[in-house]
Amino acid sequence: MIRDLMRRSALLVPVGALVGAGWQVPAAIGGRPTGARLARMRRSPHFRDGRFHNDVATAVAGPPPSGAMRDLVLGKEVRRPRQPVPLVGAPDFAGVDGLRVSWLGHATVLVEIEGKRVLFDPVWSDRVSPSPVLGPKRLHPVPWALDDLPDLDAVVISHDHYDHLDMTTIRRLAARQPSLRFVVPLGVGAHLERWRVPADRIVELDWDERVSLDHVDVVATAAQHFSGRLRPGGNGTLWASWVIKGRDRSVFYTGDSGYFDGYRRIGDEYGPFDVTFIQVGAYSPYWPDIHMTPEEGVETHRAVRGELLVPVHWATFNLAMHSWSEPVERLLKAAGDLRVTIPKPGQALDVDEASPPDGWWRAVA
Repeated sequence: MIRDLMRRSALLVPVGALVGAGWQVPAAIGGRPTGARLARMRRSPHFRDGRFHNDVATAVAGPPPSGAMRDLVLGKEVRRPRQPVPLVGAPDFAGVDGLRVSWLGHATVLVEIEGKRVLFDPVWSDRVSPSPVLGPKRLHPVPWALDDLPDLDAVVISHDHYDHLDMTTIRRLAARQPSLRFVVPLGVGAHLERWRVPADRIVELDWDERVSLDHVDVVATAAQHFSGRLRPGGNGTLWASWVIKGRDRSVFYTGDSGYFDGYRRIGDEYGPFDVTFIQVGAYSPYWPDIHMTPEEGVETHRAVRGELLVPVHWATFNLAMHSWSEPVERLLKAAGDLRVTIPKPGQALDVDEASPPDGWWRAVA
């Protein structure tokens, strides 16, 4: 879908700008797994016939249906905020030893847990695309400058789509902190190596494998999605949800996923969770197997045995046909008496003291 949007956008961009932007596209597409990396992928129980598979058959990709493209371009939904989205600047990072979390827009989340800091799916670029001038553009700025971030213990990537894995951001993070580790699903390390991240700083995991950050474990868990940066549905790298497990506190992050029975197993094996980050946006009846609706997000939170629910994957990029604020309105309607909070981008939340939603997005929408 992003590829088709880029073709339509090209009609509005000066030729000189296109030529100038083209230099980074081959690198941004990423690398191909080879050698020992590919051999390890082939040993995964989720890899066969040259690609990764979900545990059940899913309809994912190929060209978007003509109806989807028509609805995306001509639909009447209000898909962007009418007023500027309120942003919150970076907090003081000193002395956080419990559990504090910050949503920075779309799927980018900073987790501060028991003295460790883990950054999920960092995207600081203006567009989620291999090109800096084509493709879906931000609907609000990133609330923090990248240099506002504290030193990190790990960057964790859920899968290799452009709205979750951004070449420019990865390069800047790797240069900024030479010892930083990148924890990714199987095969995704090939992209990072193409971007000159040293191999000894990349940890690749299959589902239910883990890496320890001293007393905090980072565990790759199952998701129901797909992968590919050159063509949709290539599935040449794995996708994952993630568990962060400390001595006393724990976090679950869905990444992108359709609803599936595996969430209950994740809850039984790794839960309960103090906070869950649940994908609630970019759903559509055209791709029901690989992105959850808000109602399914509520069921996911229940299945994994979450305490506080924080919705993500909404508000920042227009990637589907629903209106801008619909995901959180539907979420709240379905959540009933569940504990939910909807932070502004950049707002740091003490998980134990997080306030109920205050409706800030309604004035914006």
